[in-house]
Order: sequence, then C-alpha cells, then structure tokens
Amino acid sequence: MASSASTFEQAVLALAEQRPLLRARDLAEHGLPTMALSRLVATGRLERVARGVYSLPERTLSEHRSLAEVGLRVPQGIVCLLSALRVHGIGTQAPFEVWIAIPHNSPTPKLDQPALRAIRMSGAALSEGVETMQIDGVSVPVFNAAKTIADCFKFRNKIGLDVALEALRDGWIQRKVTVDALWQYAMIDRVSNVMRPYLESVIT
Repeated sequence: MASSASTFEQAVLALAEQRPLLRARDLAEHGLPTMALSRLVATGRLERVARGVYSLPERTLSEHRSLAEVGLRVPQGIVCLLSALRVHGIGTQAPFEVWIAIPHNSPTPKLDQPALRAIRMSGAALSEGVETMQIDGVSVPVFNAAKTIADCFKFRNKIGLDVALEALRDGWIQRKVTVDALWQYAMIDRVSNVMRPYLESVIT
C-alpha cells in the first residue's frame, strides 16, 4: 500500500514538473488520487499556492502568477483593464487586484486569494479582442492592447480618465496598437465619440 502511495506521489510530482500550477482536476484527468496532494504538501514536496492550486516549492513563477491562478479558477473570466495593461506593458498601473471581465449573467466569483475585481460585459464587448496567453503553463484569456485601451475609456469612471489617457499615449508610443484597431474597439465599446479627440491629439 505504501509502495502504491509512493508511486502515486512520484507521478503527481512528475505532473507538477510539467505544469507550474497544478489543480486537483489535473490529477483526476490522469487517474491519480487527489489525496496524494495532501501527503505531498504535508511532507513539503508541494506547496498550496491558492485554494485547489499547487506548485513545486521554490519554483520560479512569473510576475503574473495571480492571473494564471484566476485563469484556472475562473475559466469564464477574461483579464481586462488594469491587469491587461500590466500584461501588455502599457502605462504605470500596478493593480493589487486581478481585473477580469465576466458575462452579465454570471455570479460574481469569490476567491480567498488573489483579490478580484469583476467587470460585467456582454455581446461583442465581451467576445471581441480576446487573445490567449500562456502564463506559468496556463492558457489565460486576455483582451488585446487595443481593446484594453478602448475599455479604459468605456470604464473611465471606474479607473479614471487619466489612466485611460496614459494607456492611449503609451500604447501608441510603443507601437502596440494601430489607429484602425483602436477605432474598431472604440466602436464596439460605443466610446468612439469620447475617444475621437484624444486619439486625434495623440496621432497628430
């Protein structure tokens, strides 16, 4: 029995080598007992980094690990606004919360950690401009740079117009966006009239 448990634990550790962030469901997919996680945590060979999420101790994870954790635990969420700006390297915002967009009819996700800020979107505003990034071995949906900047104007009452303007200027200077893309998402977000004067001042 002990030998069998040890075999399971070795298999779990091998899986953790492949996946920087490991979930209990990952074990189930490979026919491994989840009780092996508790034993490995107790002996210090795995650490619990969030509820239901594990990693090898001392493993170097990216600065965006919290986004990977949210990607695992809130699969319907899309990284947006301040968190998306951070991922794209635009502006100076360093949010302590993970900002995610969720459908209007979805219940607000409740996580012990990391802290979440859920923004409700629908239709094309939720489905367009989404790209998938690999963060610590996890596929995380993130709005692209141009969509994120348009969203900043749409939700300027939540984040501040100064943040939206900084994002527009910095995204343009870094050549991470084009006029056509910004205009496309401004139309989708219905903020074309709001963005027009600022866009014209930046590109001229």
